[in-house]
Amino acid sequence: MSKSDLHAEVVVLGAGPGGYPAAFEAADKGKKVILVNDDVAPGGVCLNRGCIPSKALLHVAKLLNESKEASEWGITFGQPEIDLDRLRTFKNGVVKGLTGGIGSLCKARGVELVEARGSFLDSSTMELKYKDGSTGKLTFDTAIVATGSVPAMPPIFDIGDDRVMDSTGALELKDVPPKLLVIGGGYIGLEMGSVYAALGSEVTVVEMTDGLLPGADRDLVKPLQKRLEAQLHAIYLSTKVNGLKATSNGIVADLEGDGAPAEATFDRVLISVGRRPNARNIGLEHTKVKVTERGFIEVNRRMQTADPKIYAIGDVAGEPMLAHKATREAKVAVDVILNEPAEFDSIAIPAVVFTDPELAWCGLTETEAKQDKRDIAVIRFPWAASGRAQTLGRTEGLTKLIFDKKTERILGMGIVGPGAGEMIAEGVLAVETAAVARDLAESIHAHPTLSETIMESAEGLFGQATHYFRPKKS
Repeated sequence: MSKSDLHAEVVVLGAGPGGYPAAFEAADKGKKVILVNDDVAPGGVCLNRGCIPSKALLHVAKLLNESKEASEWGITFGQPEIDLDRLRTFKNGVVKGLTGGIGSLCKARGVELVEARGSFLDSSTMELKYKDGSTGKLTFDTAIVATGSVPAMPPIFDIGDDRVMDSTGALELKDVPPKLLVIGGGYIGLEMGSVYAALGSEVTVVEMTDGLLPGADRDLVKPLQKRLEAQLHAIYLSTKVNGLKATSNGIVADLEGDGAPAEATFDRVLISVGRRPNARNIGLEHTKVKVTERGFIEVNRRMQTADPKIYAIGDVAGEPMLAHKATREAKVAVDVILNEPAEFDSIAIPAVVFTDPELAWCGLTETEAKQDKRDIAVIRFPWAASGRAQTLGRTEGLTKLIFDKKTERILGMGIVGPGAGEMIAEGVLAVETAAVARDLAESIHAHPTLSETIMESAEGLFGQATHYFRPKKS
């Protein structure tokens, strides 16, 4: 059965944090837009089974941890009773409310939301396969591909047992396994591992590199690792998982690394070793679009592909695979389609790990600066010297700024501590606007707040921060 053919000036394939903002932007600027979505609801992975549901669960995990820590301040709570059904209902309610909001915004903006799987037939035509089995054609003047990514599942771990989960499975929260193995010490593994540990699982994390959160500066990771070592059962670094075997007693993992047992049995295993782009099986071979060996669509800074009628944004267009990067790329792509001067030139894409404490950084990292042999100054402000951190009982945090030694321009910022994800916005603004140290040091920050640590870090470039004394080097 075939449905009537459709036409759009701009068609957007994928309704995630890149796709729906692109559709809204194009519609707001007068274009006839069709948004093609093959997911359970608009919002993409981020909203349906990624950023949003995981943060809802991380909020609950933080509450559970704080209720235990409150005994140090003289307040003792009883043992929490965890109702998984109600917890799932809370998480799913958050997701449903937000996906419904996107649907309403489509109607308000005149964006036609088509629930179908889209596949290119050529550079101006797409085949639509609807969920009821019918098909149709969609012609367009311009297309924006925003098909996102999926969790990577190496064949060695794909043993056909539902006790081996990816991040999507972990978010379903089917149960609280007594023993959970997390393969991968990146942000997804640590976030979900933290959730399950707070709910009562004995969590073991295995990371093949020599440190958690590869890519983040080690001084930022250190306070988090110390806290995780107290919350989790074990963290094995420089350790490989050579294989998994399903047994009636659980999933047996073959481990290889210093300090790790040769074998260990777990009730569930979470695979969190990265994501791969969704550029396959969408008909790109029928267009002029080029795809890299790693599966990313090749684009320039104007989000243009090798096909003049097709653009690509978000995870499918390259790293970093972050929702907020996709949203910015959406605006760039639409501006270029409308012949407005635009390109993706952001230099301070923030990265946030929503563990407890949170990690956040933007711009140039200290590790990158050393690799590039940049002439920099690095100023750190320990939260032990922050009045606000003291009142929260969370003094393990750290704020640091990276400056160009000659110009005193702020090149990067890194923060570890509660609320780091909110605080990093000031760093993004500083780096993007080429602010210098005095811009931050002489801007009044409210007292007592954690944001003062940013101001005092900047003060440290010129002498002494108000609340932290650094002995002068001889």
